[in-house]
Amino acid sequence: MFLDRVIAIASPVAALRRAIRLIEEEQFAAAFPLLTRAAKAGIPEAEYHVARSYLEGAGVPRSQAEGARWLERAASHGWLEALTLLAALCVRGLAGTTSGGPSLGGGRADRLFSDEAPVTPDFTSALKWARQAAERNSSEGQALLAYILTYGPQAMRDLAEAHRWYGRSAAAGCPQGQLGFALSLARRATDEDGRRQVAKQLERAAAAKLPTAIYLLAVITENGTGVPPDGVRAAEYFRSAAEKGHRSVRWGLALMEGQYVTRDLLAGESWLRRAALARDPQAATLVGNLYTQSGPLPPNYAEAANWYRRAAEAGDKTGARASLYLTGAGVARDKGEAARWLRVAAEGGDQAAQVDLANLVLEGAGAASDPAKVAEWFERAASAGDLVAAFNLGICLVKGVGLDRNERQAAQWLRRAAEGVAEAQVMYGRMLVEGRGVVPDLPGARVWFTRAADAGVPDAQVALAEMMVNGRGGPADPAGALALFTKAAGKGHSGAMFALGAMYGNGHDLPMDRHTAQQWFRRAAELGHGHAQLMLGRYLARGVAGEHDPVQARLWLERAAAQGIVDAESDLAALAEPTLP
Repeated sequence: MFLDRVIAIASPVAALRRAIRLIEEEQFAAAFPLLTRAAKAGIPEAEYHVARSYLEGAGVPRSQAEGARWLERAASHGWLEALTLLAALCVRGLAGTTSGGPSLGGGRADRLFSDEAPVTPDFTSALKWARQAAERNSSEGQALLAYILTYGPQAMRDLAEAHRWYGRSAAAGCPQGQLGFALSLARRATDEDGRRQVAKQLERAAAAKLPTAIYLLAVITENGTGVPPDGVRAAEYFRSAAEKGHRSVRWGLALMEGQYVTRDLLAGESWLRRAALARDPQAATLVGNLYTQSGPLPPNYAEAANWYRRAAEAGDKTGARASLYLTGAGVARDKGEAARWLRVAAEGGDQAAQVDLANLVLEGAGAASDPAKVAEWFERAASAGDLVAAFNLGICLVKGVGLDRNERQAAQWLRRAAEGVAEAQVMYGRMLVEGRGVVPDLPGARVWFTRAADAGVPDAQVALAEMMVNGRGGPADPAGALALFTKAAGKGHSGAMFALGAMYGNGHDLPMDRHTAQQWFRRAAELGHGHAQLMLGRYLARGVAGEHDPVQARLWLERAAAQGIVDAESDLAALAEPTLP
């Protein structure tokens, strides 16, 4: 407009006043030339508004770089709002010497304590600008300064000073200060009065509709910390926080479980999805679980795989997605991809993922650097007293995974693990039997096998039964051995089934029962036990249990021969010879 051009030429101050009126009328494009004229004249307020125009794309194409430049000019000239906003942008990684993140998107100091992670924070610049704002009695600046002193780099932290600034900001009525002051008070609260003070500050911040404050108020209301416990009111707070953008899973779970509210599976799943799409790893994992477990949603492993991927990419450390690659549920079975996701979880400290990754490494999967990492994790945990880690470290030493093979050291770790890990008792017992890494000790082996067998480990039951049959390491006890073999066979142990066939077929101080022997040989043979296949073939070829079937005999003998059972070849040759009349 002609009038605006005249005003701009006549007086920069007048141009600024006219521009502010236009901004209030949302005529941003008309306001921007007037703001520029006043800003170039060195008026700090105009510089601040030019910066906001660039940052928000109001009347001019959005430009973070130009916005930050003008904002710094206004801050350098002491404009209080510019000091506060520039400090906030530096904290969020959107301005300062290390800036380069996304556009502002409307962020201000009210983004403190938000769920979004900073891009690359510039705490040094943030501290400089926030301190200037705080010392000039900006309550937002005081909250920012306290935040930096609390959550900035370790060398910059000063919780006592932060507490004082939070207190001043809260007393001035700043919601961010009230939230920060509540968190600071919570670290100091040692009695009910202190907890009530925390609740009071959270209530003030929640009244200003800060999502994080509302969520924390829900938590303390549910638990009755500083306020009377009230599950229904807590659920309302969780709902309000979720509706205002807090990405916690609590409201979704409350609906899914019907906790304090009417159960609504569809709405609960929808809120969990929202949190998951906002990059909450726990929410993404929970949605994935909904598709893999019996529940309100039909199983859909492809959908589960998608949510587990989101969870892993958002920082989930449970390794849940890897399980799908291990089983091929919803995705192509891929041990390499499974190892990649397990590695993420394992490096985050998930011990179950470390064990699963170790098992993949033992099978030859994983990256070249994995074996050394696996051994390092186990050694660190084992040295700290973790018996499961001691067992896994022993396996690494036995097999040379990530470490040089050393059966003596392996035996030492397995002996330690055997105090509480049944599988370690079996392995250590075998080393005592074979004299690997230790002096042979059959009675000692029998003791360890007995402990593991009592814990229900089938391999231990079979190992102990074999020693009892032969009287190794203690008295012979065929009846006790038979009972142990039967227990292990009941759990699907093919070796135990074969042993039962041998015991019933050969006596072993027990009544001979060829019919029962053949039944056990058949069960073991069907599970792929080579020697059981040989024996079943012989029984059928000779009819020793009353069933003569040369055709089936040949089939089982061929299967045994295919497994490298040498005697099966001669039995096949004998079966091919014509029978004399």
